[in-house]
Amino acid sequence: MQDQVAALSELGVQAAFLNSTLRAAEIAEVERRMRAGTIDLVYVAPERLLGDRTLQLLDQCRLALFAIDEAHCVSQWGHDFRPEYGQLSVLRERFPDVPRIALTATADVPTRREIVERLLTNARSFVASFYRPNIRYRIVEKREPREQLLRFINGEHPGDSGIVYCLARRSVDEVAEFLNQHGIEALPYHAGMDSATRAANQSRFLREEGLVIVATIAFGMGIDKPDVRFVAHLDMPRSIEGYFQETGRSGRDGEPAEAWMTYGLQDVVQQRRLIELSEADATYKRLSGAKLDAMLGLAETGDCRRVRLLAYFGETSEPCGNCDNCLEPPERWDATEPARMLLSCVYRCTQASGFGFAATHVIDVLRGKPTDKVARFGHERLSTFGIGSELSEAEWRLLLRQLVARHLVDVDYERYNVLRLTAASRAVLKGESRVEVRRSVAPARRARKSRADARAQAPAMLATGDAALFERLREWRAEVARANAVPAYVVFNDGTLRAIARSRPDSLRSLGDISGVGAKKLERYGDQNLRLLSGART
Repeated sequence: MQDQVAALSELGVQAAFLNSTLRAAEIAEVERRMRAGTIDLVYVAPERLLGDRTLQLLDQCRLALFAIDEAHCVSQWGHDFRPEYGQLSVLRERFPDVPRIALTATADVPTRREIVERLLTNARSFVASFYRPNIRYRIVEKREPREQLLRFINGEHPGDSGIVYCLARRSVDEVAEFLNQHGIEALPYHAGMDSATRAANQSRFLREEGLVIVATIAFGMGIDKPDVRFVAHLDMPRSIEGYFQETGRSGRDGEPAEAWMTYGLQDVVQQRRLIELSEADATYKRLSGAKLDAMLGLAETGDCRRVRLLAYFGETSEPCGNCDNCLEPPERWDATEPARMLLSCVYRCTQASGFGFAATHVIDVLRGKPTDKVARFGHERLSTFGIGSELSEAEWRLLLRQLVARHLVDVDYERYNVLRLTAASRAVLKGESRVEVRRSVAPARRARKSRADARAQAPAMLATGDAALFERLREWRAEVARANAVPAYVVFNDGTLRAIARSRPDSLRSLGDISGVGAKKLERYGDQNLRLLSGART
């Protein structure tokens, strides 16, 4: 809220917020100004708004509009449900003559219906495109995720601001420490930290350049840092809505950004386990499973990821040319026979021993690997022993993951992740169903291709003199931001500074013609900019 208010103040809007960070005297002053009608916009969390004190305060104010942000949180079936959002129906009852607008960047069709039903009355819907062409989507097979992340940051985003999402708090701490040990300044953020440290880390990330924050999904709501160059997921999100919202925190300045994710079989097992172990009712579990299946479909698709992503939100599109599958289309192959081998091996291992086995053992049997465990259970005598020796372990794991994603194999997490056949397995085993999957792309080829494409997608390079001026403008911006205790991007974003460095305006009028230099900022910073530019010309 504080950063939103700071940005609006820079634009000349009278804005304020009410939350627990304010002292009593500051709260009283905001409330006084609200009653007097001298504030244009006030930010308040739903939890605070629902309190008697705030509702009584609103009774005493002249209200023009209620704007309900992050409105998807009203959906009890959604990825970010907050019960207080549902209680905002009190606005409709208590202030029936005050217009309401509900806003979100992440809502599928059912969620949009819930927003209208719970928060609005006879509302019209305005749905903009979900298309973010500057974001490149890339999903890689999980091998050594921390090492993969390190190579990704060092190879393609050195010195950039970025967000790394992990599923568990412990992973957040460990990954942040790992990155710091390897020369990348990283800060942790999760609900298990003390509030002061967590707030300090968030503040540093917003105000400083080139920091990486490693976080659980508790981080991000309301974050509007425009120059985040990458969002990385070390664990698969549980829904496309969550993935879209989290990756959408990159590249808000319109310049190239990247959404990168590592993904493996354990992600599928873990997410399904979390759904089954939740205390929710059967309907919620069924819907959560469907959302997870859609996310798996995005991770496993061999076609354009953006087409799949947009289709989920009801938007049709053409292949984007800026995702990994478009830039380097994976080879597709008929895996029906290997799939039958794998399913048969799962069946025969279970029948021979009376209980199931996990992926590693089944693959060892398929590849004819004489391990102690194979010998102990006599599985070298099975008809499936060694029938899959032509495929590597990595290829078998990729195929297994895709079979699990299609519900042709289940992983029983309650019994040590053993593999189980499903009702759908029968059609494949009997040759009635065909299985076509994608092949994995070699990591080295993918990395070389990605770096080349990143250079091609980068903003137009500045000439040597312009680049030097751009850096001087960034230094000036940092000084102004520190003096005013605001994030640097609130002063001017990089795109605006780059345009100033290229065009080198020599008057307030020409400076004001540059995108991002509004009337208020021209009044506040125009003379300083012109003096800096004049010095650069002499």
